[in-house]
Parts: sequence; structure tokens; C-alpha cells
Amino acid sequence: MGMPAWLSVSIQAKASHAEALSEALLEMGAVSVSIEDADAGTAAETPQFAEPGQELVRLWTHCRVIALFDAIDRPALTAHIGEAAAAAGMVGAPPPFTVEEVAEQDWVRTVQSQFDPIRVTDDLWIVPSWHKAPEPDVINIELDPGMAFGTGSHPTTRLCLEWLCKTVQPGMSMLDFGCGSGILAIAAARLGAARSLGVDIDGRAVEAARENAARNGVSGIMRVQHSSAPLEATFDLVVANILTNPLCVLAPAIAARVAPGGRVALSGILEQQAAQVIDAWATWISLKVGDAREGWVRLEGWCP
Repeated sequence: MGMPAWLSVSIQAKASHAEALSEALLEMGAVSVSIEDADAGTAAETPQFAEPGQELVRLWTHCRVIALFDAIDRPALTAHIGEAAAAAGMVGAPPPFTVEEVAEQDWVRTVQSQFDPIRVTDDLWIVPSWHKAPEPDVINIELDPGMAFGTGSHPTTRLCLEWLCKTVQPGMSMLDFGCGSGILAIAAARLGAARSLGVDIDGRAVEAARENAARNGVSGIMRVQHSSAPLEATFDLVVANILTNPLCVLAPAIAARVAPGGRVALSGILEQQAAQVIDAWATWISLKVGDAREGWVRLEGWCP
């Protein structure tokens, strides 16, 4: 019997050695390397969160370095790990490690299998491009997220979609600030908006959103642009599903895009962060919590 297609090697390391060990393993032929919390799943597990503008968090005290190697025999693998450990400054005998065989498989199909059609309301479904629509007679948004955020499965996306279903009226204009895959701007167009605009800082998201707009037949209604392009128009509806810090920093810029009498919905906000965003926006628009799901909230307001 031949060797397995891949070997996943797990090595315990201190934070001071983890990154150097990762680099050395790559030099020794590892296809990929990741660093995880060795205490994950225990009382000592340490979650790490950092939004743009926050200080970067250091690695966990106890790390697990996981390296993926192409088929290789055990003596050669042991030698590589010993050399990598020495290069990382881990003195003494080579560190203990465990090896798990990883069978060859169709990774695209494996990832796709994690995303099923999502029912947002009785009249709106989000359908991955590789699935058939469960209910062909309702609004089905066909989506291929590509490298962009937004499959419809995250609680914040669901909160924004539900708001659009209640709020969009025929002829309205809509801005999706931080559009990712374009799911919210597409939904607005399919729900009756006369025009929608998706804006994102990531060029890959802009490309994915344009492709998804074409896939759903709304390219004539929906435009997509990079956030570096000028944005001066105002909109009846503005949605921003990003993160708390950018929502606070960009409050004057986003609020300025809400037309008089227009409405805004913000998400990507944890429940304990809601007051922070409400305070940051108070000068321009009064916000309140409209709904919550799984620890996330949607804030809503209107422009006088």
C-alpha cells in the first residue's frame, strides 16, 4: 500500500518559538502551516479578537503548530521537524509530535458542501451557485462568495437581509457600505430598489460583487465600486455590515450618505458594543437596537 496523500503534523511550542518554527517548517517543505491555541477546548482556552485600529494580540502562551506535508516517510519527516526546531531556537531533543493521515479529496466540493440554501423569509432565499433553488417561485439570490465575505449564513448578514425585506419599497435607492459578495445590494435590487450601490475596500470583493450582480440579472440596477472612488450621492437606505471600530470611525462619512428622511441599518456589532456605536453616531443620527441574534445586533435609525 502506498503512502497517504498528505500528513498533518501537530507540534507543541511556546509562543516565543511558534512563528519561527512555522517559517522553518515551510523551508523544510511543508505545504502549509497554521498556529492554534494548544489549550482550545479547555478552561485555559484564550479567545483572541482584534478589529482594525486595535493593538495586535500576541500569540497564545501554549501553541500548537500544525504543518501539512506531501507524502513523506517517517524518518525524513522526523529529520525535517528536528531541523526546523533547531532553526527556531528550540534547544534539546526534537519536540514531540503527532501525525495524522489526510486522504486526498475534492476540496472544492468539501467546502461547497458546508453551504446550503438559506431561507431568509417566505419570499427570499439565498442559494449558493452550486445548488438548485428549493422554491423556484420566490426570490432566489444565486450567490458565489468567492474570496468575499457574505454567504447569508452569518447572523449579521441575516439581520441586514431581514431589515431589507421589511424596509425596501419600489423605487428606493440603496447603499451597501462594505458590500463583500454584494449580497445586500443584490437583495435590495431584487426586492424592488430602483438603484443600489455596493462599495468595498477589497478589490476581490468588488470583483465578486460585480459577478454576483450579473449572475442575478441586476447589473442594470446595481453598481459596484472601490471605496477609494468618490462617493457623493445620498440614498434612501444605507446598510453597513462591517465592524464596530470602522463603524465608529466612519460614522460622519456613512451618515452623510443617508438622504433626508432616509434610513440606516448597521451590523457587525456585538451586543456589548452597541452603546459604543450609538454614542459615536449620536451627532448625526440617533440609533437604537432593532434586533439581535446569537450575540450580534442590528442598529437602526433615520435621518431627519
